[in-house]
Amino acid sequence: MHVQEWLETVPPIAIYVLVGVVIGLESLGIPLPGEIILVSSALLASQHGDIDPFILGACATAGAIIGDSIGYAIGRKGGRPLLAWLGKKFPKHFSEGHIATAERSFQKWGMWAVFFGRFVALLRIFAGPLAGVLHMPYWKFLIANVFGGILWAGGTTAVIYYVGVVAESWLKRFSWLGLVAAVLIGLTSMLIIKRKAKKAAPAHQEPEPVGVGE
Repeated sequence: MHVQEWLETVPPIAIYVLVGVVIGLESLGIPLPGEIILVSSALLASQHGDIDPFILGACATAGAIIGDSIGYAIGRKGGRPLLAWLGKKFPKHFSEGHIATAERSFQKWGMWAVFFGRFVALLRIFAGPLAGVLHMPYWKFLIANVFGGILWAGGTTAVIYYVGVVAESWLKRFSWLGLVAAVLIGLTSMLIIKRKAKKAAPAHQEPEPVGVGE
């Protein structure tokens, strides 16, 4: 909730470095909120001219590609014992169920799992290390890694930046009454969706095998 407020106190150069490092570490296999940092920074760039969205997107892309490559090298060297060790250190993210789910995705989709894994929180953390553990040919991994990193990091930065610019311009011309109405509509929709999700949860949980993550 307070990420953007905190980023407003940080110099632009520090934001570029932070985005690159956090996304790099997340891609390497360390569970960090890379997407939250990227979205918050891109939104901040749309409101403050000091932050260049092109530099921000480039740093995010570099972090994603480099981090995934390092994760691949670590996974290839560490093998299965590495996954077992990660499971002990980060049981919430590297549980046996999550590892099995990610591994099935890799076996079914191959390099496409690396590419599209950028857009899925679970696979984004697993992609590099698991590709190395499964000995995916590096040239395949590299192609999927580079294009996936560019599309996810660069695309997310661009979309959030331009949405922020349009939203800010729109809100300036919007009356306070309309703004309050929009907020109320948003809250009502959220509550309805949340209530439906609670009703649907038991139905999804009953048939689910114990220990297997979604």
